[in-house]
Amino acid sequence: MTGISSLRTQATFMSAATVIGCAVVLPPALYILYTSVKGPDFSLDAFNEVLSSTLFWHSLATTLYIAGLSSILSLILGFVVALHLARQPVRRRAFFLLLVLLPFWTSVLVKCFALTIILGRNGIINSLLSCIFGTEINLPLIFNLVGTLIGMTNYLVPLVVFPVLASLLAIDRAIYHAASIMGAKPARIFWTVTVPMSLPGLFAALIGIFVMSLGSFIVPALLGGSGDMMLSNLVDFYNREVLDWPKASAISVVLLTVAIILAASVAPRCQQKV
Repeated sequence: MTGISSLRTQATFMSAATVIGCAVVLPPALYILYTSVKGPDFSLDAFNEVLSSTLFWHSLATTLYIAGLSSILSLILGFVVALHLARQPVRRRAFFLLLVLLPFWTSVLVKCFALTIILGRNGIINSLLSCIFGTEINLPLIFNLVGTLIGMTNYLVPLVVFPVLASLLAIDRAIYHAASIMGAKPARIFWTVTVPMSLPGLFAALIGIFVMSLGSFIVPALLGGSGDMMLSNLVDFYNREVLDWPKASAISVVLLTVAIILAASVAPRCQQKV
């Protein structure tokens, strides 16, 4: 009965957000689906052409690879930041959380342009290294996979910090004291207490940032190279360059389906492990 009551309470609080989300998302999503089948003509030619295209499969593999790698990097960096924040006094933690929130005050477009100045061949990093070593250094840090990963990680890390920090703060400090009294070293406490008990936040962050990474457009468009085209960039190509809206809509439907399948398949397994 307690579980049923808890589910009812959660459903009550989530109902308003669910209704608003459906009202905002469903109309354009249904219109994209309608366009992908060529409206009243109801043809699956766009899907057949997309699924038989080598460019599509290459873009899909690139999307999954970049999304997975950037999510793992962001999860590691975000966990380190969250762990540091969890060990700070309350007032200092509040100040540091404000610094974590600062990236949300700036558009991802502006941050990408800033990264071009930092990572460019004549940017800050290469200029500083050239000055230190006394020779011209041009590290390829932009318009390639490296630039895409740096931009994606820069965007995703703040989204990891908050759910992981919530899990870390929920750990009872008495557990650490008990483990220490039993003779456990800091490294053992970290792997046997901190990591397992922070898994809910880690899994929630991983699923969230991975799904967001699948639809990333601005970062690979500005910081990636021609070989790093993701599905969102392919949608833009068919929408603006080729003017083939059914095919662009079909790719969008496939991308949305992949994101839903991955999230739905990973979430239950994460809950079982937790």
